Amino acid sequence: MQVGEIINKFREEKKMTLIELAQRSGVALATLSRIENCKMTGTLESHMKIAAALDMALPELYKDLGHSKKEVEVQTKKARTDVFVHAKSASSEMLASRVLDKKMMPVLIKINKSGATHKEETRLGIEKFIYVLDGKIEANIGDEKYNLNKDDTLYFESSLPHYFKNMGSGEARLICVTCPPTL
Repeated sequence: MQVGEIINKFREEKKMTLIELAQRSGVALATLSRIENCKMTGTLESHMKIAAALDMALPELYKDLGHSKKEVEVQTKKARTDVFVHAKSASSEMLASRVLDKKMMPVLIKINKSGATHKEETRLGIEKFIYVLDGKIEANIGDEKYNLNKDDTLYFESSLPHYFKNMGSGEARLICVTCPPTL
């Protein structure tokens, strides 16, 4: 939620009009209207005045700041449309929508027999977690190679150059979670 939505919610709960809030807080009516309609955020000083006028502490005004209204997202297999192909031998399928707005990026990676993903390298501070759903893979991370089988996991700093190679007799499928999200 944005601060304007929170102010509006508390003002309406107290059955106070925008004009009454402006009079009690000393914040201009036009400014309050812009804040509540998320056209501007206002200043710390205006937030303190508004909180006092609503008979609440400033931390209470900020407690839901940034929390989305929709905290649960279900995505059916049919709804997944973000699929990226790596040189025809591997693909990545986004398992959540709007991943760059989230704190982690879950991806299903499919690698054809004898195929591999492209080589990646992220900026420092990005981490990856891999869970092997099916198959056998060789994870090439930096100068090291790691052999993983079904149900094995791997956690690493993804600023190291890395790619995954299918070493099995069929398609390999991996769940990859990147945190924070990056493309």
